[in-house]
Amino acid sequence: MIDDRLQFSRPACGGVVTKRAPHAGRLNGLCVILYAMPTSPIDIPNLIAFWDFQEPPGHHRVSKGPNQYALQEHPSPIERIDDGVFGPHAMRVKQGQWLQIARKDSPALNIAGPEAQVTVIAWLRRGLKTPRECEAVAGIWHETGKRRQYCMFIDLMIWNSGHQVGGHVSNVGGPTPGYPWCMDASIGATPVPLGEWSCCGFTYDAHVAKSYLNGVLDVRDDRNPYPYEGGLFDPGESGADFTVAAVHRAGEMGNWFVGDFGGLAVFDRALTNAEMKSLALP
Repeated sequence: MIDDRLQFSRPACGGVVTKRAPHAGRLNGLCVILYAMPTSPIDIPNLIAFWDFQEPPGHHRVSKGPNQYALQEHPSPIERIDDGVFGPHAMRVKQGQWLQIARKDSPALNIAGPEAQVTVIAWLRRGLKTPRECEAVAGIWHETGKRRQYCMFIDLMIWNSGHQVGGHVSNVGGPTPGYPWCMDASIGATPVPLGEWSCCGFTYDAHVAKSYLNGVLDVRDDRNPYPYEGGLFDPGESGADFTVAAVHRAGEMGNWFVGDFGGLAVFDRALTNAEMKSLALP
């Protein structure tokens, strides 16, 4: 019996194989190589949306799960490559590109209020970008309009950090009181590598934010986990859109993420350590 989390193909045929840890074996007399895959986000309770980025350029990226939310490309079609995590393909984002879905078209992503919980998890491969700046992965985070709610970043460059997973949360929408920008985030200790598939995520349970790298809580003294009471800002009908690979700041889109997306999932619950581990790349 073959585990349904394993994919197989004839290596000599150029078939698609998907992440990571290969295991040789035979099936009906054919030599096969088995590749362990992470648990599907669809198998985890409280999923809002899961994108596997199998669509070609010029098409909306439509989520699987309980909601079919269509991310729209900006400002141009976004490349599809033949090296995926949850299928044969992934999405390659270049500097200056991002995806977005209007707030009115994605109500379940509007996670807000004093008891709000959220998990954002992305299977990604970072590319090199210049100049260096924060790298927005996904969330509702409109800095210009002071309509921050939640967003995962890499390389926040605050609190003596650099290149780690950051789980930004805000219960005020604007900057952290006493600072020119938001300083509230769980920030891990381990840099996210360039050119390698990584599973990056963060959770927030209305009390504590936690950042994860490859399924492991990436503990850092006084930064991860990060206690933060008060839930998430609720801007009402004037709230911001959900964006991927950039956020609106300083009057324009920026904080570009450059690299590949193999998957992206959002939950309206803080997942457990075991669940985060099950979703990581093997």
